[in-house]
Amino acid sequence: MNVISHKNCDPGICFLCRYCLKEWIPSIEEFKITFQLKKGEQLFKEGDAVKGIYFLKKGKLKVHKLWSEGRQMVIRFAKEGDVIGHRGLGSDTVYPVTATALEDITACFIERGFFLRSIQLNPDFALQLMIFYADELQDAEKRIRDLALMDVRGRIADTFLMLQKKFGVDDEGFIDITLTRQDVASFAGTIYETFFKIVAEFAKQKIIRYSGKRLKILKPSKLEAYSKM
Repeated sequence: MNVISHKNCDPGICFLCRYCLKEWIPSIEEFKITFQLKKGEQLFKEGDAVKGIYFLKKGKLKVHKLWSEGRQMVIRFAKEGDVIGHRGLGSDTVYPVTATALEDITACFIERGFFLRSIQLNPDFALQLMIFYADELQDAEKRIRDLALMDVRGRIADTFLMLQKKFGVDDEGFIDITLTRQDVASFAGTIYETFFKIVAEFAKQKIIRYSGKRLKILKPSKLEAYSKM
């Protein structure tokens, strides 16, 4: 992890700078620490003591935790502008998850005490943070419901649609994030062998196309139909 000096945060990207008072921005610049990580490095890991909160400035990462028999469960994927590590700001004093860079990333860190002062002194930031947590809770509840009630084909279809909605597509129409199929299978709540079989079916039906680790959705309406079954 490389610490760098990065002044003049972009309010269009940084969640904290976007909603805080202009008068508070110099304080943010003074107290924030900016990190650069290489692909595969961890921003924090499960069991680390919580010292603050992170804002992803550039790049993409995955948030995951260990499951039974050493298996990894992917909780979410994040891109620039997302808040990271917020699950560690509750009453627990350690992070319940790990955040790993999927590509080279830049992230800003705000120490817990300064973050709490920012909430107290910036009402719009406090409101937007409350909305963010409410949206996170809704997403978590939807995922629990889907894992319980949706069949595996529907969960995989829904995962593909979610990835395209969150990350968009590149110039060639592929979803703009490179993921291993194991990570996608984990997020969809299935084992790799089942994921591989269903992906092969989707490819045969020309609903999707894989090129290495890159994924293109060819017939989104078909995936939507599976996700609603």
